[in-house]
Amino acid sequence: MSSRGLCSRREADLWIERGWVFVDGVAVTELGSRIDPAANITIAREAERDQAKQVTILLHKPVGYVSGQPEPGCTPAVALISAETWQHQAGDPEFKPWMLRGLAPAGRLDIDSTGLLVLTQDGRVARKLIGEDSPVEKEYLVRVSGEMITNGLELLRHGLKLDGKPLKPAWVKQLNEDQLHIILTEGKKRQIRRMCEQVGLRVIGLKRVRVGKVRLGDLPLGQWRFLRADEHF
Repeated sequence: MSSRGLCSRREADLWIERGWVFVDGVAVTELGSRIDPAANITIAREAERDQAKQVTILLHKPVGYVSGQPEPGCTPAVALISAETWQHQAGDPEFKPWMLRGLAPAGRLDIDSTGLLVLTQDGRVARKLIGEDSPVEKEYLVRVSGEMITNGLELLRHGLKLDGKPLKPAWVKQLNEDQLHIILTEGKKRQIRRMCEQVGLRVIGLKRVRVGKVRLGDLPLGQWRFLRADEHF
C-alpha cells in the first residue's frame, strides 16, 4: 500500500486492523498478509475521511531552528507553528492544536539555513519528498565566499562524491561572484555546504526557495501556511 502511494506504512497497519482495507473486494484484517502484486487494493470511506483530515504545512524557516529532532539548546522548527504565525489563505481550514500531532518535516533544512520547509502528517507526501528514489527537485539560492577551483562549476554539476558515494547530477548556475543557484534531486546531510567545500567555497548563506512545484514565494520569514488543494509537489 505504501509503495503504491495509498498511504504510509503506519496508516496501512492501522487501517488493516480496523478492517478498512479490501483486496479484490475482500476485507483484510491480518497484518503481514501476502497478496498478489497485481491485486486490486481499495480502502473504506472511513480511511479516506481519516486521510483527508491530515494537513501539510509550508514554513519559511529562519536560521537558528532545527528541522528534525531538537539538539541540546536548539529549538525545533515545528515550535513556530501556531495561530499567531499562520498566513491565512482563502479556503483554509481552521487551525486546531490537533494538527500538530504527528506533524513531521519532509526533508532536511539545517540550522544555519533558511527557506521552505515542508511539514506533514500525510505519509504519502513524506514518501514522495524524501524517498530514496524521489525525483522531486529542491531549489536553492546560495551565498558563498572564497575562490572556486578550476572546473569547480562542472564538478558541482556532476563529479563529486559524499561519504564515498557519487552524487546525482545537479543543476548549478553561477549568478555572480558570491552567489550560486542550485537545484538538487537528493538531500544528503549538509550536502550543498559539503559540495561547495570540495571546490574551494564556503557557504555563508543558504535559502531553499522551491520543493517540487511548490515555491516559497512571498511567505514571510517565521510564518507558515497550509498547502492548498490546488498545489502538488
